[in-house]
Amino acid sequence: MSKDKSPEVINSEEEENNEAAGKKTSKTNSKKTKKNKKEDALSQQIEELTEERDELKNKFLRKVAEFDNFKKRTSRERLDLLGSAAKETIISMLPVLDDFQRAIKAANDDTSTEPVSEGVMLVYEKLNSTLLQKGLKPMETNGEVFDADLHEAITEIPAPTEDLKGKIVDTVETGYYLNDKIIRFPKVVIGK
Repeated sequence: MSKDKSPEVINSEEEENNEAAGKKTSKTNSKKTKKNKKEDALSQQIEELTEERDELKNKFLRKVAEFDNFKKRTSRERLDLLGSAAKETIISMLPVLDDFQRAIKAANDDTSTEPVSEGVMLVYEKLNSTLLQKGLKPMETNGEVFDADLHEAITEIPAPTEDLKGKIVDTVETGYYLNDKIIRFPKVVIGK
């Protein structure tokens, strides 16, 4: 410090120097504040974009799973439809099959005078084999234990033997499965 300056002048010079240094510091601080604000804005934008990406990814995964379930369901429905497509036709053919069976049974009876012609037997065998190929399967009932979920009881008769009590003695009308689903319940006679 110079000797010729008064203390007042020195104080004012220090104040000026401090003000100049403060301006530089405030400029530096304002630059840092602007930089921090930009970084904060960018980090906030990154967070928002990350959240949006995660949300879109989640939606995409849900749509993919939904579409996969749709494909499986339609495939299953198509298989069910193909499996039972001929159901109505086969059901309408069952009385014809029953008539054939009755005719053959009547012709094979010892008291019958009319034999079954070979042509009728061939037609019956062809019809029966065609329906079997399409998934028709007759239910075996004679001698089985009566089950109300599977059989339709027409009447009860005294059981011819003790072991036939509660079991099916005779089948009046054959029941059928079509591809392991019951399409007609058998009408049966139960021994009591």
